[in-house]
Amino acid sequence: MTVHEGEEQESVPQKKKTLSDAEKRKQKIVPGSLMKAVIKPGGGESTPSDGDRVMYHCTVRTLDGVVVESTRSECGGKGTPIRHVLGKSKMILGLLEGVPTMLKGEVAMFKMKPELHYGEADCPLTVPDSFPKEDELHFEIEMLDFCKVKKVINEGQGWESPREPYEVKAWISAKTIEGKEILSRTHGEPYFFTFGKSEVPKGLEMGIGTMTRGEKAVVYVANQYTTQSPLMPIIEGVEEVWFEIELVHFIQVRDVLGDGRIIKRRIRDGRGDFPMDCPLHDSLLRIHYKGMLLNDEKMVFYNTRVDNNGQPLEFGSGEGLVPEGLEMCVRLMLPGEIALVTCPPDYAYDKFPRPANVPEGAHIQWEIELLGFEMPKDWTGLNFQAIMDEADKIRGTGNRLFKEGKFELAKAKYEKMLREFNHVNPQDDEEGKVFLNARNSLHLNVAACYLKMGECRKSIEACNKVLDASPAHAKALYRRGMAYMSAGDFEEARADFKMMMSVDKSYEPDATTALVKLKQKEQEVERKARTQFKGLFDKKPGDIAEAGVGNSRDIMLSENQKNDNKEDSDGDKEFLEAEDAPPRMGFLSHLWPTGRRFFTAFGLDRCSIL
Repeated sequence: MTVHEGEEQESVPQKKKTLSDAEKRKQKIVPGSLMKAVIKPGGGESTPSDGDRVMYHCTVRTLDGVVVESTRSECGGKGTPIRHVLGKSKMILGLLEGVPTMLKGEVAMFKMKPELHYGEADCPLTVPDSFPKEDELHFEIEMLDFCKVKKVINEGQGWESPREPYEVKAWISAKTIEGKEILSRTHGEPYFFTFGKSEVPKGLEMGIGTMTRGEKAVVYVANQYTTQSPLMPIIEGVEEVWFEIELVHFIQVRDVLGDGRIIKRRIRDGRGDFPMDCPLHDSLLRIHYKGMLLNDEKMVFYNTRVDNNGQPLEFGSGEGLVPEGLEMCVRLMLPGEIALVTCPPDYAYDKFPRPANVPEGAHIQWEIELLGFEMPKDWTGLNFQAIMDEADKIRGTGNRLFKEGKFELAKAKYEKMLREFNHVNPQDDEEGKVFLNARNSLHLNVAACYLKMGECRKSIEACNKVLDASPAHAKALYRRGMAYMSAGDFEEARADFKMMMSVDKSYEPDATTALVKLKQKEQEVERKARTQFKGLFDKKPGDIAEAGVGNSRDIMLSENQKNDNKEDSDGDKEFLEAEDAPPRMGFLSHLWPTGRRFFTAFGLDRCSIL
């Protein structure tokens, strides 16, 4: 009987251990996808483990050595190291696996396949569209420090933790390893402090920075991290202090620009998790807001609940319909959240239609409530015509922004459409022709934006995307020719304008006008060069030639600006998707071609140096 009972017990299947999210992610790692090379060995024998707070510098490079992003100031970063809690903070998969292998002080290079960094499916971190997340990359990591942080007594809610400059309320008590009480702030009102202001010991602040709302934990702080603060003095002769903390509440305070000029302070929590449930680009937003002058009187100059018949303001994000500072902050809010925003004039009304009772240069405070938002329309399941209709609406918004001089926002709209077009598949030749024309038009509008922004080379690249597929595209030749002319590549510009006439005679007037402008540009630059080098060849050997270099550059820039302004009024609007006007042209970009023609005019093109 006993044997049978034992056999029966053995036959009962064992309950499988539930894998954590981190363990599930690590199952994606395959041989060769993550490789490590030690650049500088570390010290000691211990490595960080789950629950440890790690502090490290990170520099991301392409395999060619080009820096993509970095925390180091010498590589273009802010100089602030990354601080993560292993097993708690969101990390890319390669570092989640690689960082725990490092010693303190070690510098290592991790070579990662895309699926090990931001190219991972369902990666918990996001990067800008310009980040090469589909490429294999090098991550150079310097492990500055790591330490045991805390022991959790009661789990908190959500995942957001306080950071600089959040406002925090917490119950705090402290004792030595031997159990001697040092501090007790567990009665009356919770201790209030601003994160990052040294109002609690450094080690305690590091520990609280790993906690979530409502969490209760013991934080272990070594002597060197029990720094002077208003909470408590430095305790001499104590190797380690154990802090017991209950994180009662914290208020999200964000330095939006990183320079203290736009500050967003959350007054009431919203619904959902930050930032996953915040509005995306191109969302339809509904807000109530109250605008006040940031002065002693705090004069209210607009209130949607009073001045808009109680109706909320509705606007599309990324369309330039509200001041830039207001939109930046709304996009960091959750539905139902109320926030108080302070904003400088250049992000408020100095670059936006100013209300009559707001003086120029005024600093503004907005009290904003995000009532809700609608996500951008999903194209999945739409037929081809419906997709093109949606595309026309967004392109129309981009055209409006272009005419208003908001070239960055207009470019963003056109580029969004081009990304969406990557998932559109025309079903027949007719749809293919419509699709190709629409895509070419978007590329040329992007080129026009770059040209207005003074980025001639990027404008040329955008035109090339059309000409690579359609070498005889007249509009692309014209747009690229204008970009070449602005960049000072006169011969290339002339070739494009002549090619344009040969491929389509109907555009001959536009090409002829462009060639005339090109000739005027060349003559103007050559005249400036002659003025600059006047007297250079009139001196006897040994004399010092005085070229007219005093104010020639300033003169040229002002003249070019006048010419460009004139071109703004002469552009062929019917011919272009968006009006062209070459940006101001620098002298150095023209110096060599013009210099060559100048010396040739003097018969010196074949001179030899003896």
